[in-house]
Amino acid sequence: MMNSLPNFPEANEDPPARLGSIGPDRARLVPWPMREAALARRARQGDRQAFQDLYQAQAPRIHALLLGEVEASQVEDLVQEVFLTAWRDLQMLQDDEKFSAWLAGIARNRARQARRKNKRRPLSLVQEPSGKEAQDAPGLNLLAHLRELPEAYRETLLLRLVEGYSGHQIAQLTGLSPGSVRVNLHRGMKLLRQRLQQEGWP
Repeated sequence: MMNSLPNFPEANEDPPARLGSIGPDRARLVPWPMREAALARRARQGDRQAFQDLYQAQAPRIHALLLGEVEASQVEDLVQEVFLTAWRDLQMLQDDEKFSAWLAGIARNRARQARRKNKRRPLSLVQEPSGKEAQDAPGLNLLAHLRELPEAYRETLLLRLVEGYSGHQIAQLTGLSPGSVRVNLHRGMKLLRQRLQQEGWP
């Protein structure tokens, strides 16, 4: 993943085609204690670097949140849309301390829109996976079970298992206490194991 975003558009400019790639080498979490509100306030005043810092800190969480809601093939594009929408609508943010919650609300709204759109698609014929699809099938099956977990467990587990963040980093990223993260990981893993064992996983 790129460490910074391209310049964000002025109000009268066309937005960039993409905001950067959410690839396997995701940027490390920006040190976060007590910085979010200050960065959000600066971003609302037009500071693009402040918004880039917010992006670096929050993109993995938004990626995980969307991965738990929509088809994997749609996630990267939706991450871009979420941050473009946030940049465009920053003046609507009422409380700088609530930036991450506000951003997550934008992401959930985009996910709902994507799910409605997906429901209108004609169903394709079901075929047995082959080649790379067959190799990816266990991972896709695991992701399907993760999506069925309660939201609090789902987001925390996706950040841990898919994004690769530690419990401490997840706490910084989500605003949860380290204890709450540990509880969510423990209970989420317990539910996930139960569901996988019902399918014959060891």
